[in-house]
Amino acid sequence: MTEDFFHMTSHRPYLLRALVEWINDNQLTPHILVDAGVPGVQVPPSAVKDGRVVLNIAERAVVRLMIDNEMVSFSARFSGTSYPVQVPISAVLAVYARETGQGMALPDDIPGNETAPPSEELLHDEGAPPDDTPPASPPPKGRPNLRVVK
Repeated sequence: MTEDFFHMTSHRPYLLRALVEWINDNQLTPHILVDAGVPGVQVPPSAVKDGRVVLNIAERAVVRLMIDNEMVSFSARFSGTSYPVQVPISAVLAVYARETGQGMALPDDIPGNETAPPSEELLHDEGAPPDDTPPASPPPKGRPNLRVVK
């Protein structure tokens, strides 16, 4: 099996949903740190400070919270005015509990895990001979490297 056939979706939305559930299960208040400069971020400009915004996504603070694989969306009040909020998953930098600060900075996607557009090679005829060229580089051997982010 070559790398052309092995593409996974982003792990970031799954981590985000799991951490929000964990924070909620502990009766704490989930907040997300967002890079407001990422295209597609829709938040009130008055809430942005130094290019970032912290959003309270507790069920009691928002309406219609949805966290899917591409976007975090909800409606919330800012200075007494209801505002629709949309945040691409790629713009979420961290999720944490307001009361304790416990949470996690979301890691960048692993190269090759993003959805790849279909290519001509993947659409070949079943009767066509397989491509015998080896993959560009073998997967790394040994223990994975983890980076601690504080």
